[in-house]
Amino acid sequence: MIWIKIAFFLLILFVLNTIVKLLLRKILKIEKEKKPFFSYNHINELHGKIDWTIRITSMIALIVINSLIIIKDYSINLLLIASFFYIVVDYAVRAFFECKYSQNPKQYILTISEGILNLIAIILMFDFLLNYFLIELTGQFS
Repeated sequence: MIWIKIAFFLLILFVLNTIVKLLLRKILKIEKEKKPFFSYNHINELHGKIDWTIRITSMIALIVINSLIIIKDYSINLLLIASFFYIVVDYAVRAFFECKYSQNPKQYILTISEGILNLIAIILMFDFLLNYFLIELTGQFS
């Protein structure tokens, strides 16, 4: 049952993100960019290098944080903070490069809105999962 709720939540997030992007494109007259479905979306070579550095660093950090949570019984909130930090850095770097080096500089507005929606989604998902597992473990409502 939890997987249905998570899938429904992700579907709502996708639809909300699409609606926000469409509204911002119409209101601010932002051109739609043609991008492949699965692509890295790097603006230039420097952006690609910085993006890969962020990805590799965050992957290593998440592995370390997960091992701390599992082995040393650190709080699961550490994972929330790391995810939050990764999203902020990733979207901030992408927005900066879109603003400074892109052919369509207004695109950074869409990137920032997507980042904010993803931050809200991460927080809501963590809250939902923590409450769900708390109820499952204790057999009570929190």
